[in-house]
Amino acid sequence: MARRWIWVSAVVAVFALLGTIGILALLNNINTRKAEARETVFRVADITDDTTDPEVWGKNFPLQYDSYKRTVDTVRTRYGGSEAIQKLDQDPRLRILWNGYPFAVDFREDRGHAYMLTDQRETERVRQFKQPGACLNCHASVVTAFREAGVKAGIPKDDAHFMEAIFKGFEEINKMPYAEATQLVEHPVSCIDCHDPKTMSIRVTRPAFINGIRALAKSDDPVPHLPSLERWRQGDRKKEYDPNTDATRQEMRSMVCGQCHVEYHFAPPDKTLTFPWHNGLKVEQIEQHYKDVNWKDWTHKDSGADVLKAQHPEFELWSQGIHARSGVACADCHMPYQRVGAVKVSNHHVRSPMLNVAQACQTCHNYPEEEIKARVETIQGRTKKLMDSAEDAVVDLIRAIQAAQAAGASDEALKKARELQRSAQWRTDYVNAENSLGFHAPQEAARILGEAIDFARQGQLEAVKAQEAAKPATQR
Repeated sequence: MARRWIWVSAVVAVFALLGTIGILALLNNINTRKAEARETVFRVADITDDTTDPEVWGKNFPLQYDSYKRTVDTVRTRYGGSEAIQKLDQDPRLRILWNGYPFAVDFREDRGHAYMLTDQRETERVRQFKQPGACLNCHASVVTAFREAGVKAGIPKDDAHFMEAIFKGFEEINKMPYAEATQLVEHPVSCIDCHDPKTMSIRVTRPAFINGIRALAKSDDPVPHLPSLERWRQGDRKKEYDPNTDATRQEMRSMVCGQCHVEYHFAPPDKTLTFPWHNGLKVEQIEQHYKDVNWKDWTHKDSGADVLKAQHPEFELWSQGIHARSGVACADCHMPYQRVGAVKVSNHHVRSPMLNVAQACQTCHNYPEEEIKARVETIQGRTKKLMDSAEDAVVDLIRAIQAAQAAGASDEALKKARELQRSAQWRTDYVNAENSLGFHAPQEAARILGEAIDFARQGQLEAVKAQEAAKPATQR
């Protein structure tokens, strides 16, 4: 009996020892993970506002840099992707819609951020046509180039004059020929474009966005998705709205993307990059601004209409959707947080959420991945059908105007038809140029394309009337 108790005591002691060792190991692991979570920065390299090379930043932030490098990936989704496909061959209607404009010569599928500078330098829109230095704003890490140009123009190079130098350099580079301006930059969008090197806080560095958001703040357009802007409107307005001091961090996680993923034009006389938000962010409000400043991108070669070309208005369309209304930022879906060991970091592999559903979508939407993808593709498929109908309608309008011109219709007789082409083509191109194919705001995209079809068919009727009126009385 005594021997049995000795064995029982020995077994209990062994298990107790193993349990103690296990608990100590667990506590040690927890403490290690806590220490790992605190050490999110490795002070290896000195980073300043002159450090444009992302590889140098990557020495201090290897986890973020590792995902940033993956923007070289070329993986397609159903309606988009990262292969440099010639979209003019896929959709020949575009050559008709853009006849007389550089996009009718070269329009390729968007690729990842890693390619933004090389793709711009190599496109035939730059090789065959003269472009301004303003194009660099969205295709390069241009903060240091702006600042150096500002310093060269007489602004002191110190922290107190940092943004003043950038604004001055922005003015100088805008009006340069692109071939000259592109020699001032080396990298695509980089860490310095969105982060303060001292604090790593998100920041807006593009003067065009700052000017644009200030114009929006002064407009009457409601912006419930930007509460800081609404608070500024309700204040004394003694100073201009400044996203770097007034916006919330969550707002900034969209604004840094809105520095480039926007509609714009090059305002005369110095080709100043301008975001047309003076009346609001909706498609018709932007159109009205262009009318107010008497802006056209070109005169259509076939129809003679003064038309507009939209440029990637993701920020504007997103602002009209449920995600913006719900406080969801661009980075929440395109740069979602991820766990690497014990560290929580934002994934800098900027890409379609459809390539990262688990982190980008399922943190909020508790549905199977197949269901989420099916819903997105349904929205995009319906938008694509509407866009096809709109393109067909605008092409029919252009052909109708051509027929009226051939019959001898005067410019005055075709004025209404050309105005309707401008409105219809603007809306069609707005959705075409916006890279979500309607997903950012499905009902808004459908409304825009519905109006495009309506305006195009109205214009077609006007052109037919002008053609009939131009016929000799004996042929009517």
